Amino acid sequence: MAIFASYFNEACILISAICFAIGWGQIRKKRVRIHRRWMLTGVVFAALFFISYALKTFLIGDTKFGGPKSVSPYYYVFLQAHSILATVAAILGVITLIFAARSAFGKHRRIGPWTVVIWFVTAATGLAVFFLLFIIYPPGATANLWQSYLGK
Repeated sequence: MAIFASYFNEACILISAICFAIGWGQIRKKRVRIHRRWMLTGVVFAALFFISYALKTFLIGDTKFGGPKSVSPYYYVFLQAHSILATVAAILGVITLIFAARSAFGKHRRIGPWTVVIWFVTAATGLAVFFLLFIIYPPGATANLWQSYLGK
């Protein structure tokens, strides 16, 4: 169950990043309505990711790093950097969405590119975490949130 949820989460975050990339391309072509649709679709997939990730974390737990002990400290530093980026991206995403909803398009245009670039970096680092946890190395045990995050 934990592995299926992790694959679902990764699919959601990657789909959201693809939607945001297409949406960003559309606004650069001045196609506002199409931009809005792609961005809102990306928001839906990002929200699905967040809900699914939170439920998995609280109901099942997180997967510990199963790779070699020599790589483990680097993995956990990378994971924490990814987590900080993800938090910043989510906060900026909400702010960007609020500006758009309030028709504050000047502010939306200023923060939007920063938001989407940080989201892309977050999606890429999330993909790297996923590969390290499930593809490159065998998955470790499922542990509660704090044990996994702190590498214990």
